[in-house]
Amino acid sequence: MITVVVIDMQNAYFEDPALGRRRDELVEACNELIGAARSRGVNVLLVKTEHERDKSTWTLNMLEDDQGFIFRGSEQADFVPGLITADLPQLVKTRDSAFLGTDILWRLRNWESDTVVLAGVSTHNCVAQTGADAFGHNIRVVYAADATGSEDGESAEALLSILSREYRQAALSHPEIEKLLDER
Repeated sequence: MITVVVIDMQNAYFEDPALGRRRDELVEACNELIGAARSRGVNVLLVKTEHERDKSTWTLNMLEDDQGFIFRGSEQADFVPGLITADLPQLVKTRDSAFLGTDILWRLRNWESDTVVLAGVSTHNCVAQTGADAFGHNIRVVYAADATGSEDGESAEALLSILSREYRQAALSHPEIEKLLDER
């Protein structure tokens, strides 16, 4: 079974000008992917990052810089306007990988998922780290090339190349993903 996982499509990440310019395009691409999955009865999981103001969930670099962000309940933590979220399960994470400190593996096992299609931001951080950790749990990964974005395109391209070569994780276009969804 396949599960579509949409990562960090939140206001905070689109404050970066490089991603901000692509927000509408990425929302549309994620919505198309969500729609394709739902129309085929494929599970979709929305993943978001949230931190506590008391520093208890901060990453090492946030602690070193004494600067947190994307606090629970803030506008930064909200999903971007226009993203389909109604009736979709959500998972909150505090690290780049959706696998670290969450119940995503249980959810995927409950859904009998052996493959995830990853979409969202940022390709070179949260999306790639989630993909690498999925590999560690023997879960196949496909990256939704049209529905992922990064503020650092060069790093994103390099990481996807490594993950493709080393872990056999392909980046596919929307029509290729629809074909994959139809085959499952």
